Amino acid sequence: MLMTVTSRHCEIPDELKARAEHVLDRIANHAPRPVDGTVVFDMADHKNATERHQAEIRLHLGHGEVLIAAGPADDHRTALDHAEARLRSQLEKSPARSRGKHHDSAEPV
Repeated sequence: MLMTVTSRHCEIPDELKARAEHVLDRIANHAPRPVDGTVVFDMADHKNATERHQAEIRLHLGHGEVLIAAGPADDHRTALDHAEARLRSQLEKSPARSRGKHHDSAEPV
């Protein structure tokens, strides 16, 4: 799976980038046919926002489904944890996940 970690309007330490790749790897182990995973760290544009740090995880699955989860928090590490929890929740509810990894996507006629 291709993994990308980027940041907008902020600098991210190497330890946090490594943690983001580790989170993507853990999520990919539970996703049906993951193709691409992206983590984007950002700062909110509101100066008076209480949760200025944001993390967004995008996961592209092999059958064309894209899961996106964002997590705002007081720091980027906590924001990443919130986004991971939201993406795991989406994976549990995903119809592709309920069919199983080895199920053919074509419906019987």
